This record gives sequence, C-alpha cells and structure tokens, in this order.
Amino acid sequence: MGQSSMYYFPLALPFLLLLGLLFLVVAASVQFRAIAYAYGRMGIDSKYVFGILFLSLLGSYVNIPIATLNSGPVISQSVVTSYGVPYVVPTASDGHQTILAINVGGALIPAALSLYLLVKNRLYVRGLIAIAFVAAITQHFAQPIRGIGIGVPIFLPALAAASVAMVLAWRNPPPLAYIAGSLGTLIGADLLNLDKIAGMGAPVASIGGAGTFDGVFLSGIIAVLLPPVGTAAAAQPRR
Repeated sequence: MGQSSMYYFPLALPFLLLLGLLFLVVAASVQFRAIAYAYGRMGIDSKYVFGILFLSLLGSYVNIPIATLNSGPVISQSVVTSYGVPYVVPTASDGHQTILAINVGGALIPAALSLYLLVKNRLYVRGLIAIAFVAAITQHFAQPIRGIGIGVPIFLPALAAASVAMVLAWRNPPPLAYIAGSLGTLIGADLLNLDKIAGMGAPVASIGGAGTFDGVFLSGIIAVLLPPVGTAAAAQPRR
C-alpha cells in the first residue's frame, strides 16, 4: 500500500477555521442552554454535545486506509477548490495509486452516532426513507473532484436532511435530520460513487473525508438547531 499521509485535515485552513467558528458558536449555545433541549430530544445528554462535535472536527484529521486502487498519475496540486470550498490534497509517494480510506471524524463517528439515534428513537422506517431521500439527492449532485474524490455542494446534505426530517418527524426532527444528513451523505456521495474513484488522480480518497466531511459536519450543526415543532405547538395555550 502506498505511503500517502493518512493524517491531514481535509479542508484548507480558512474553511477549516470557518467550521471551527461554527463549532464554537454551537459550543457557546450549549453552555447557555440554548440548544440543550434539542439534543435532549435527540436522546443525547447536552453535556456530551461539545465532545461529539469536537471529536468529529478533530477526527477529520485521521484517515484509516482500507484498500489501494490503481489510479494512473496522481494530481500534484496542494489545494483543489470545488463548489467554492478549498480542499487539501495530501502528498503521495507512489504516483500511480489511490489509497481508499475511511475518515474518523467524517464517517466513523457520525455513522456510530446515527445508528445509536436510529435505535434510541426507533426511527427505523422513517430513518430508511429519510436516508434514501438524502442519498438520492447527494448522489445526483455529487461530482468527481480531481485529486480529491467525490464532492457535493456544502449546504445540500444539511438542507435536504432538515427538509425531510421536518416532514417525516415534525414533532421531533433533530435526530432524524442528523441520521439522514450523516448516513445519507456517506451513502449517496461516497459509497454509491466508489466506482468513479479510480483514475481521478487522488492520492487519498477518503469516505467521509474531503468533499463530504463539510456536508456531514454541517448536517450535525443544523440538526441541533431544528426546533421540535410538535412540542412547541403543544405548549401554546389553547384559545
């Protein structure tokens, strides 16, 4: 297997700082209990929210190699821009192979949390429908990015997940939005496009890494901010 670096942040510094800023905003909101109730509705104690988001952001630095693909000459640029987002291209020592990897922060952590929420909230049928919807949307708009892998418009997965969650689980949309945004993006953008990886000149093609990490991360942010409509409505005094 080639010796491409498995430890690098998938986004260029300015955009990584932007996501970090969003993370700090959410962390501050948790501290002031502005979104603690939303996470409680998701089935997660608010005291774990900061840790989950921090581990997701920090975990984006780690890619676990799972296979090696013949790719032809790999791209030599250090940064590639797609949909206005700059992505980091790791250094490759073998110029004719692509290492297929899985990103810890963009795939393993969100997938594990999504499965937990799926079982915790018993969203089996609605979860499958929502995941399929987001997967179909992201697959349709996913585009190969030379040197990186597969990319999707940054806000698309989060908005698609939020929309379907508000329809299918309007009383408590946050958990379904997180599940659909995370698993739907990973399936639609990455897994259903694995056949396009070879020959793209990417030193490392990471599932949940560059191209999709930002969409998965933002899905988690937006899921937290969705209001529990049904509960809010129920709390209104009857006239």
